[in-house]
Amino acid sequence: MIKTAMVMAAGHGTRLRPHTNHICKALVKVGGKPLIDHMLDRLSAVGIRRAVINVHAFADELEAHLKHQTNDLEIIISDERDQLLETGGGVVKALPLLGTEPILICNIDAIWRRRNVLENLIKAWDATYMDELLLLTDTNKTIGFAGAGDFYLDPDYKLRRRDKGGAPYVYAGVQIFKPKLAVSFPKEKFSRNLIWNESLKRGKLYGHVMNGVWMHVGDPQALEITEAMLA
Repeated sequence: MIKTAMVMAAGHGTRLRPHTNHICKALVKVGGKPLIDHMLDRLSAVGIRRAVINVHAFADELEAHLKHQTNDLEIIISDERDQLLETGGGVVKALPLLGTEPILICNIDAIWRRRNVLENLIKAWDATYMDELLLLTDTNKTIGFAGAGDFYLDPDYKLRRRDKGGAPYVYAGVQIFKPKLAVSFPKEKFSRNLIWNESLKRGKLYGHVMNGVWMHVGDPQALEITEAMLA
């Protein structure tokens, strides 16, 4: 059973301005509640008990908000006030807080309406042969995403990087991760893509495709559409 999650909440959310002029992205409301609350509620619903949350932009306001959470999660802060370390370095800094068992790593700007998305991801996890399992969505079932896709998915669920023409699946902002994979990396600013690259070389990076529409709340237009979808 996976009991710990890391929630990536330290970003400035510059593409969401003016909504993030005076608050961090994690506190931007969609569907009547802050983005981070959507994720924390989902984590609690699948049995997560500890949420390690990194903070940087408007950190004091975010910490104050987290103190009033009403779910049963133990909230632990990974403080990046001095330096924003991005998706890879943030995990390295948080290693002493994460433990040694597999964890969830979650972005706060990923929204969906279907139930059981995280439950199905966890059911698909097998630590005997997987090092990382990424939640994926079909590029044709997204809101707020206009990229070329990230991965191809082989019949055995192993991942391959996109080619020049793009790829049919995009990372949907949640993954299962073995903390030991980050131990050899430096505590500095870098993307978690570098860790994924090492897992790809070992043939240990896998994907699981979610059902339904994935909403990426990355800019004001996507926020407006997501509000309408949730309503």
